[in-house]
Amino acid sequence: MIEQYVVDLQEVDETLVAVVGGKAAQLGGLSRIEGVRVPAGFCVTTAAFRRIMAEAPSIGDRLDRLSRLDPDDREAIRTLSAEIRRTVEGIAVPDDLAAAITRALARLGGRAACAVRSSATAEDLPTASFAGQQDTYLNVVGPAAVLRHVSRCWASLFTERAVTYRLRNGFDHRKVRMAVIVQRMVFPDAAGVLFTADPVTGDRKVATVEAGFGLGEALVSGLVNPDVFKVRDGEVVAGAATAGRRAVHAPPAGGTREAATAPQRQGRPALTEAQVVRLVRLGRRIEAHFGRPQDIEWCLADDDFQIVQSRPITTLFPAPAPDPAARDRENRENRVYVSVGHQQMMTDPMRPLGLSMWQLTAMVPMHEAGGRLFVDVTPRLASPASRAGLLDAMGRGDPLVRDALETVLGRRGFVPTLPDGGPGGPGGSPAGGPPAPIETDPAIVTGLIERSRASLAALRRDIRTKTGPALFDFLLEAFQEHKRVLGDPLNMQVIMAGMEATWWLNDRLQEWLGEKNAADALTLSAPGNVTSEMGLALLDVADVIRPHPEVVAFLQGVADDGFLDELPKFAGGAEARRAIESYLDRYGMRCVGEIDITRPRWRERPATLVPAILDNVRNFEPGAAGRRFERGRREARKKAQEVLERLRALPDGERKAAETERMIDRVRTFIGYREYPKYDIVSRYLVYKEALLEEAGRLVRAGVLPEGEDVFYLTFQEFHDAVRSNRVDEELIRRRKEEFRSYHALTPPRVLTSDGEAVTGAYRRDDVPTGALTGLPVSAGTVEGRARVVLDMARADLEPGDILVTAHTDPSWTPLFVTVAGLVTEVGGLMTHGAVIAREYGLPAVVGVVDATRLISDGQRIRVHGSDGYVEILP
Repeated sequence: MIEQYVVDLQEVDETLVAVVGGKAAQLGGLSRIEGVRVPAGFCVTTAAFRRIMAEAPSIGDRLDRLSRLDPDDREAIRTLSAEIRRTVEGIAVPDDLAAAITRALARLGGRAACAVRSSATAEDLPTASFAGQQDTYLNVVGPAAVLRHVSRCWASLFTERAVTYRLRNGFDHRKVRMAVIVQRMVFPDAAGVLFTADPVTGDRKVATVEAGFGLGEALVSGLVNPDVFKVRDGEVVAGAATAGRRAVHAPPAGGTREAATAPQRQGRPALTEAQVVRLVRLGRRIEAHFGRPQDIEWCLADDDFQIVQSRPITTLFPAPAPDPAARDRENRENRVYVSVGHQQMMTDPMRPLGLSMWQLTAMVPMHEAGGRLFVDVTPRLASPASRAGLLDAMGRGDPLVRDALETVLGRRGFVPTLPDGGPGGPGGSPAGGPPAPIETDPAIVTGLIERSRASLAALRRDIRTKTGPALFDFLLEAFQEHKRVLGDPLNMQVIMAGMEATWWLNDRLQEWLGEKNAADALTLSAPGNVTSEMGLALLDVADVIRPHPEVVAFLQGVADDGFLDELPKFAGGAEARRAIESYLDRYGMRCVGEIDITRPRWRERPATLVPAILDNVRNFEPGAAGRRFERGRREARKKAQEVLERLRALPDGERKAAETERMIDRVRTFIGYREYPKYDIVSRYLVYKEALLEEAGRLVRAGVLPEGEDVFYLTFQEFHDAVRSNRVDEELIRRRKEEFRSYHALTPPRVLTSDGEAVTGAYRRDDVPTGALTGLPVSAGTVEGRARVVLDMARADLEPGDILVTAHTDPSWTPLFVTVAGLVTEVGGLMTHGAVIAREYGLPAVVGVVDATRLISDGQRIRVHGSDGYVEILP
């Protein structure tokens, strides 16, 4: 019974995380790699920790309280976690457990100096490293000191930082247990960290070594600036030594102390280049063993490297997997990927069903990485014939994407140039070439919409009778119709006609009149925009509700989605319910992150709309929707007259005015349709989803699945297989849930290479005031007001005149646009949703402001320069 509490590190491997924790499991795995030296030691197992925790029953109640805390409530976390730590440290180590630890310690050399390290079961995992969350103690001498520090390691499971990390990442405090590693102390000449991938850019071909003299504690504590070396292809490509150093040393009596480095080492690097290269080779061997990039702690003693820790680098954004259908040569070539989420205004991770459904209905192949989708643009970059068009299109949409692509192109040989006549070259037909022009005829738009509605009606009719495997066969055919409607050449011609007319007006009127973004005023209240109409329609819903105080009071307390059934109990409630139901009939397929079919739609969660309805009741007078639309139309007409009069006064003015008038007519005819294809897509998605959830319900009733929404963690094909076989891999679903949770911590890059490098673009402008935040100007005007930083639409609390600051907006955010006076987003482009609706509503807007939600505090006063593309934070 005693020996179950102590295990020698030589007996440990990666399969024993539950027994020895993540750090010890990794060390055990390291000790089995040829050529890798790990200091000898043993592990006090999680069984010992469980026994200690059982000694204090009161801890259970405190853990329950801890699990209910808000991760942002630092004071409560600090107080309660300190109580738990004191309790754990105060528990006497039972005699038999102490004896087992002392015997293992004797095998290391009795009073030999030791390192005592925490090893939690939720630590050094592929999806969560928990780096720095628990404690390590160096140069611990003697059995009594070791036992005392083992207790401190147990208690460190409840440090404030560890508790907060678990709360933020969804780990149950009761399910995480602590083991403790005791190893023979290494007294190094130098120590540091090796990242087998660049921790900043993510480049898997670049290793980074940080080194300092003495113990690595000097680096961890920030006492010294380390030497930093970059290694690519076995060569040091960058390195710097820091002169005038201090270091942390381990004196014989125990503990650590800070001291100056020896004079002969001042100004010298802690490692030679040959040692750096040797260390990186060792790191590559470790990386290959664990199958992913590693963060490795190392020590150098007598020119011999010893590894004291290795954990996955969990902050790296994954590189897309090689295409299984491609030839080996193609998969070995460099690839360049552009983020789909940045174009679709949804950079959050998607569940596997959402990813696969978007891939099956998209017009181009897409690759998954980190729960997001990317398009491989390498062939178009490699072709001189299509490269310029791609860069121009990307630049108009998001200048940061264009700049990142140009950065990659500037690296000699990374993207080879195809010869003339190659795929996508002059001899071929470049993908994405400009569509043929069309006449300015509103009937074209009407016809497209009628065709989409007819196709959608047929889908709704035909899917009703399909169940089981036949449903999936039907859906595969429906996806082809979906793509046929979306890919109709006329559809793209109309979209491009509106966009090109916008660009023409902006370019010519700036050239002829010196006026920036003139098209913004000319597109106010453009007809036929289904998304801007959606925002105004919710104002009409508020008009129905406003006269009924009982309904308003009831809605203020709504907490669940069953409120519609309760409404008729109140005076005016039946009328209010009809208004909301009518709104849902037209727009209930929408939601935040609507490109992910697994996200709950407004029809499924109607309570999501209640805060916006109540804001409209409070902030607007009856008839606001009609007045707002009419005001925008008058302003657009007035702007058109002003522009034409000014043009006629110029040399050759009649010709310029005539051309401009044609383009104004063209933009107002076609720009509203820009939002309709997305509306059609999500309308179809709701139909698909309702049918798929029916199948999920059948699997639940058959005992195949515990919950219907578990199918969200299967791809479409896996879901199909489950329905055919009545079997599901529960472990796969569990793993996918864990991966999805971890993906939320990753920031998707706009541009990603096959080396895993996240390439960051820049605006490269010198016309922005010092201290201002640079972005892309997408809707003209200047506005000053209170910033409201909103990350969850359902929690928005807006007043007229506020400026909405958020990460990104998709059409579901439109109801908020009727209240605010301006818009700032981290993601977006000239023709993305937020920009189009901001222009139609006349809101000054700047998008693509990197880290806007972090750099701007909620409640700060800011000034948005929508014509010039920057945001000032005001005192």
